[in-house]
Amino acid sequence: MNATTSPTPSIWLHIGSGSFHRAHQAWYLHRLLAEGDNRWSIALGNIREDGVPLLNALQAQDGKYVLETVTPQGKREYETITSIQKIIPWDNELAALVAQGADAHTKVISFTVTEGGYYLDNQFNLDRLNADVQADINGGCRTIYGAVGHILARRIARNGGDVTLLNCDNLRHNGDRFHRGLLQFLALRQQQAVIDWVAQHARFPNTMVDRITPRPSPDVALRVEQATGFKDRAPVMGEAFIQWVIEDEFIAGRPALENVGVEMVESVLPYEEAKIRILNASHSCIAWAGTLLGQRYIDESTRTRSLCKMAYDYVTEDVIPSLMPSPLNLENYRDLVLDRFSNPHIQDTNQRVAADGFSKIPGFITPTLQECYQRGQIPRATAMLPALFFVYMQQWHQNLLPYEYQDGILDPAAVHAMFNSADPVAQFSGDEKLFASLAGKAEFTDLMRQSVERVNQWLADAKRA
Repeated sequence: MNATTSPTPSIWLHIGSGSFHRAHQAWYLHRLLAEGDNRWSIALGNIREDGVPLLNALQAQDGKYVLETVTPQGKREYETITSIQKIIPWDNELAALVAQGADAHTKVISFTVTEGGYYLDNQFNLDRLNADVQADINGGCRTIYGAVGHILARRIARNGGDVTLLNCDNLRHNGDRFHRGLLQFLALRQQQAVIDWVAQHARFPNTMVDRITPRPSPDVALRVEQATGFKDRAPVMGEAFIQWVIEDEFIAGRPALENVGVEMVESVLPYEEAKIRILNASHSCIAWAGTLLGQRYIDESTRTRSLCKMAYDYVTEDVIPSLMPSPLNLENYRDLVLDRFSNPHIQDTNQRVAADGFSKIPGFITPTLQECYQRGQIPRATAMLPALFFVYMQQWHQNLLPYEYQDGILDPAAVHAMFNSADPVAQFSGDEKLFASLAGKAEFTDLMRQSVERVNQWLADAKRA
């Protein structure tokens, strides 16, 4: 589809005011504005109340903020981002967000709500028993489904017209899976008219997004002020590397994203598989293992030889054979990823990357476990990743983690019960939500026992070294 040529200003509504959107999607839209293409701007809102301080800070700055980027060599650059031109105030009913989403000028609605924010089970169906999902089925606005459901119903009532819904989270087949979850949600709410409208008037392109974006530390604001003179209350920082791949399936027009480096493609599949399995899974591996070693930052953990080798072996022995043939040079991609992780200037924390493990295992790791077995190969290298998470959560259970573990679908009582059981490894490896068809199989349970032992031995050796 060609980029829109309409002279009428169009709105790109983004839901999720965290650092990643402001370092990624907003940067691309800003580049268009910097080139003189002012046909699109961003309206930014949030589902949860915890985003209010940031939204207030951005409102006080007319949506402007400074993005700091840094290369592995330590070169820092600063750019004032201007693409967010409307801040949507938060309220408990999300009234302002729903009104903006229903407005006919809003042609694209994108969102970053983390992997756990989609409440999908191991069959990628909506977890209808989740308390937040239940609340939204009964009319609430706690989840992306509740928010979008209200937006679409209002949009239909106001004749708001066609809209593209763009998932920008690290979720395999993210557009398809959000689409499926949304339809299941709407069916549970008995909103058949909205379901029928979606089939004709909405599109859900799959996307792949990439830029390491840590939570900003106070140092970022100090560097921004020193470099620019701007006392920014909402700065953001990220690595210099950036990538965005989108299936070119927009129903109501789109910005000319290809003019600023976005790859518009027919299928994102090879890109997302490489990114999710090589980058995202390795990132989690390093964060869980680094935390167990008492390390705070991803770069420090990546430069720990035995830990880096664990991630390297996982990719080399199990992932690359699973993804071949590929249009990408997977060995080069592996090496680039590990080089990016070792950037000492990013100061990305293990805490941030270790989050949402109960969503990341089924999404990032289990497919490789399954495919190895299908090839007749025992996935010893891949099994180390869930084993690391098991030991990591064992420390959480014992209140030994050095920080608060954050996970949108964590069931604390169930996890404590697992570790208090007679055979925690069997319960863990038998969890269908984590391991799908492998759950409970004797061969896989034995592999997990061996892998947990290997993790504990590695941990003991590393601490003695």
